[in-house]
Amino acid sequence: MKFLDLEKINNRFRQEIDMRIKDILDRGWYLQGEDNEKFCQNFASYCGSKYALGVGNGLDALRLIIKAYGFGKGDEIIVPANTYIATILAITDNGCTPILVEPDINTYNINPDLIEAAITPRTKAIMVVHLYGQAVEMEKIWKIAQKHDLKVFEDSAQAHGAKYQGQMTGNLSDAAAFSFYPGKNLGCLGDGGAITTNDEGIYQKVKALANYGSDRKYHHIYKGLNSRLDEIQAAVLDIKLPYLDADNKRRREISTYYRNNINNPLIVLPKTYDEEAHVWHVFAVRTKERDRFQEYLRSKGVQTIIHYPTPPHKQEAYKEWNNRSYPITEQIHKEIISLPISPVMTDDEVVELVRIVNEYK
Repeated sequence: MKFLDLEKINNRFRQEIDMRIKDILDRGWYLQGEDNEKFCQNFASYCGSKYALGVGNGLDALRLIIKAYGFGKGDEIIVPANTYIATILAITDNGCTPILVEPDINTYNINPDLIEAAITPRTKAIMVVHLYGQAVEMEKIWKIAQKHDLKVFEDSAQAHGAKYQGQMTGNLSDAAAFSFYPGKNLGCLGDGGAITTNDEGIYQKVKALANYGSDRKYHHIYKGLNSRLDEIQAAVLDIKLPYLDADNKRRREISTYYRNNINNPLIVLPKTYDEEAHVWHVFAVRTKERDRFQEYLRSKGVQTIIHYPTPPHKQEAYKEWNNRSYPITEQIHKEIISLPISPVMTDDEVVELVRIVNEYK
């Protein structure tokens, strides 16, 4: 059983993708064209934001947001300790200092109750991560940010279509970053990303920054980057966007079945505070003997992935942090393992996986 059958996922759209790629080849226009403009308008509308900008990938989206706000050396950005390293790379790439805050053990997202103690006079923003597809509970974070005059950013790389209090991720902050890596709930056929915001000034700035700092051809107003979503990826995403809610609905159905029927006491199941808040990018469970459990599943033909085996503060890239201790984060990274979940899984596969997990001893 594959962890994620990308061939099966994308074959549902094969005919339309072939036609759109042919149209692009016939036009001979591969960057910043009509497919990009169409997708960005549709994605902004889907998220409920005024603006969306297609960029090269999710990491660039985060980098560009921080750069657009002018944050740099000496500035601190609060970020969850429990996240993929890209979130933190975007902060340090801009010369800012990440201030790591432990997660809630139940949701795996940043614990809002620990944020205020991490704020200093140098703090400029709070960057939340909607990890594994679950929207962060934002109410407390909005209040903290307002009290301390901080910006709020979303790393929405795993949470396309998740909602908090009826609002989509991507529209819960000053600016949000998305990844369209092929395995995402909304994925393209390579790398891709987007920034959403309701701030026209920030939109115009990230648009220029992502295009060599240029507001018009050969006129450069910023020291920018080259990070643009190409026409083929934009077309693929625009084809798949109308099906995102249905795909997320299927993921929720599978998650509900897993949570109702996996009853192995050795396995800690994920929790959600609201079904609409979670789009189940991954179904991450915890177990004390993670390696043994993974080997057992492998022996039964079940492919799994660990999201993630080593927390950022224990990576060689941040060796200056290696002696730090974030016990909850470290526990999660030691015990976590993701089971197969996707919109193309069959009912038989779902039932079989539950049986296999329940028979683990």
